[in-house]
Amino acid sequence: MTIPDGRPHVKSDAEATESSTLSLGDGDIQVCQDGPRDAPALLLIHGSASSTRSWDALVPMLTGSHRVIRIDLPGHGRSAEPADRSYALPDQGRRVGEALDRLGVEHAMVVGHSSGGAVSTALAEERPDLVTALVLINTGPHMEAFIAQESAAIGPSQWPPTDEQIRQIASTGFNRADYRIPQELVDDLRGMSFHAFAAAMQAVRDYLEQRALPDRLMDLGKPLLVIFGEDDRRWRSSSAADYRVVPDAKVELMPGIGHSPILEDPQRTAAPLLAFSAIHAAQTG
Repeated sequence: MTIPDGRPHVKSDAEATESSTLSLGDGDIQVCQDGPRDAPALLLIHGSASSTRSWDALVPMLTGSHRVIRIDLPGHGRSAEPADRSYALPDQGRRVGEALDRLGVEHAMVVGHSSGGAVSTALAEERPDLVTALVLINTGPHMEAFIAQESAAIGPSQWPPTDEQIRQIASTGFNRADYRIPQELVDDLRGMSFHAFAAAMQAVRDYLEQRALPDRLMDLGKPLLVIFGEDDRRWRSSSAADYRVVPDAKVELMPGIGHSPILEDPQRTAAPLLAFSAIHAAQTG
């Protein structure tokens, strides 16, 4: 990546990627950190059936000015399933908050992709003291915006799915038919238990049905940026306009991009994110 004057940004020892496991009361949580540890904190939360590795292409564009923190949500990636087996979003938000406490983070801008945006909102509801601003990337505002999938469901008797089945399931996450889903993300989904896979997605549905995200965000009063690929095949991109009810919310539509801008075009995704964070970074140190 480059820093503002155009010179390549070279990681110092203090900035090197640090991967660690935090032992919380109800299960271990895997954390990755990049960038200067004294820079404003930027927390990245992945979507359902994904992991911290979904952010790999975007992270190098953010570390010049941020302490970038990624967390594997419970039951995803290298994080354990919660002891109580609950994937309810308030519980997930509480666990993420506990992880940040353990890292000594007092304030953070939080970025969520897809259902990770709902977890980000739940975190802000549980810990408004911790979250200073929110960025939601292709996060459906309510279930009415969901585009039903035609692919056959996979039940517990067919678990774990094959690589081919996973790629079929994940294909609607991208606009380009020739996009090759990284093998590590295929491996992450196959490594999940069926309970974690099904319960995490049902928890997001329950959360959105209980109350739409724009209504929740209006009450929170946090600065908000919404980034949405116009050609999303999972959530209607026109629904991004529903976030405009949140005072001063910024909505950026990305033509030619599908559900996963962080993978399909990380550079275009980083531009509005960095511009937004530059305005609010003083509050996230």
